[in-house]
Amino acid sequence: MNFSAAIQSGFNRYVDFSGRSSRSEVWWWLLFSIIAQLVAAVLDGAGSAGILIIIIYLGLLLPTLAVQVRRLHDLDRSGWWILISFIPILGAIILLVWFCTKGTEGENRFGADPLS
Repeated sequence: MNFSAAIQSGFNRYVDFSGRSSRSEVWWWLLFSIIAQLVAAVLDGAGSAGILIIIIYLGLLLPTLAVQVRRLHDLDRSGWWILISFIPILGAIILLVWFCTKGTEGENRFGADPLS
């Protein structure tokens, strides 16, 4: 999946917490999210209230959660594992490792392989 396809998928399936997402979809989506937040921060400027970055953050929060849950599904893990991110440092490291891990090949309990 390329950058534009990942962004399109992220917005088209922004409340779809079922199915699976490939590694490339997650990483392209996270890159887009970071770029959007950086652009918003620059446009807000150092002296303002930062309202634009808050709008961007809130607008991308639900699609980001959906993409991450679908990525966990690709690993044949429940989406509830996203809550492990609340464990300081360790939770983020575990999710990073999982998001870098190859998904299960073929169909699993969450659906068909996104790469097939």
